[in-house]
Amino acid sequence: MFSGDRQYIVPQYKLILSYDIQPGSRERYYQYVMSELVPALQEEGLYMTEAWHTAFGEYPIRLIIFAAEDYDTIEMVLASEKWQMMEDEFQRFIRNYTKLVVPYRQGFQFITG
Repeated sequence: MFSGDRQYIVPQYKLILSYDIQPGSRERYYQYVMSELVPALQEEGLYMTEAWHTAFGEYPIRLIIFAAEDYDTIEMVLASEKWQMMEDEFQRFIRNYTKLVVPYRQGFQFITG
């Protein structure tokens, strides 16, 4: 759906990524996420809608959320060779990594267990 120059989606699913940033990798992590990972996922129909930082507690330090209009889009991306290569590169900068696909709902959602 388009309105002027802006594109809007009607999100139905979220891809939630939670992780800790490897010590000493913060700058390379930010550069990779912002210049490669996020733009590549957006090209495939996954849009970063949220980014959270844990300031206190026993949870991963970072949680980023991508939204998609349908489950098939997420499934196609996660099954692709391109995603496998991007995920491998992403994991060079992080640890305690978990990913989860959930139905979309507004508000904070996090991974437990």
